[in-house]
Amino acid sequence: MPMLNLLQPDRRLRRPSLTANRDIRRPSLQNIQSKARGNSPVFVMGCHRSGTNLLYDMLLSSGGFAIYRGYLPFYKLLIPRFGSMDNRENRQKILETWLRSKGFRRTELDAEKLSADVLNNCRTGGDFIQTVMNGVAQKQGVSRWAVYDPDNVLHLERLKADIPNALFVHIIRDGRDVALSLKKMGGFTPLPWDRGKTPSLVATALYWEWMVRKGREHGHRVPANYIEIHYEDLITKPQETLQKLGAFIDHDLDYEKIRNAGLGRLSETNSSFREEGEKEEINPLGRWKERLSPEEIAAIESAVGPCLEETGYALSHATGKRSAGLRSAWMRTMYPNLLNTKLWLKLNTPLGRMADMSVLELEGEGVVAGQSTHL
Repeated sequence: MPMLNLLQPDRRLRRPSLTANRDIRRPSLQNIQSKARGNSPVFVMGCHRSGTNLLYDMLLSSGGFAIYRGYLPFYKLLIPRFGSMDNRENRQKILETWLRSKGFRRTELDAEKLSADVLNNCRTGGDFIQTVMNGVAQKQGVSRWAVYDPDNVLHLERLKADIPNALFVHIIRDGRDVALSLKKMGGFTPLPWDRGKTPSLVATALYWEWMVRKGREHGHRVPANYIEIHYEDLITKPQETLQKLGAFIDHDLDYEKIRNAGLGRLSETNSSFREEGEKEEINPLGRWKERLSPEEIAAIESAVGPCLEETGYALSHATGKRSAGLRSAWMRTMYPNLLNTKLWLKLNTPLGRMADMSVLELEGEGVVAGQSTHL
């Protein structure tokens, strides 16, 4: 039996197991991906009056997210107004405008440091959003942030390109309730000849359908980063719905903790019917069944019935009772085309320079209240 050379130890005895080291020293790809997902930014979006505010406040109440209720409309307003952020002069104008906004004031960030970061490092709207929100999260000592803006359903594709790890939560509500609520608040302005009671409800429902379809169209292209949550599920079975959402965003959404924190809409309603709260309990579900006439329901369902059914909402009228007339057929064609054209012109032509900045609540300028929904 040969003797071992003590000066040159036998490599066969000392060499570590590559297989063992791979398990011990290197985290699994699954663990890496899970950790990354648990730090990914979350974008809450959906048609106006669909519960986006409520869902966002639930996320913030769960803990671990930066608390921020500001407005970051870079794709919607600032880039169309001033141009691509690739250009330093445009970046400067966007930055100077946003530093005067209520959204900046709510960050409590240092303007000088933020300005240097934006001017030197930001080339897209997504870069700007990340710079702001990373700064807010760092200041608050948390590792994660979420952004709320209903209109991000229209810009999901650009957000995903600029922030590849972003997660998108699309909240959907019964279009009949949305039409009723938006109309009451004046949140969507139909064409002048469609402002009677029933036509305006139909036009508003068509706006709901357009927003929902835009979000779903973009979201289904990135299924690993996109989830749909129903407002009705959030109200009637919150624990189950939050558990599903928590698994998707890899975050503990403990219902009791969220209830106890009670931030924002969890402790105060923003219902369009809140003035009736003293007379009766405010029930946000199925309001349309009590407040719309059979004729109004039939008109809405004839216009957006397929979208209602596709998103899980049963129709109340048989096909014969909701058969579409010429006006309804014209509206179903006109409104999606009109909304698509307005959006394209705003994002791709000089008409974007006419974007209304009043929603930013800039220092030194008055605030315009009760504005309609803008593209």
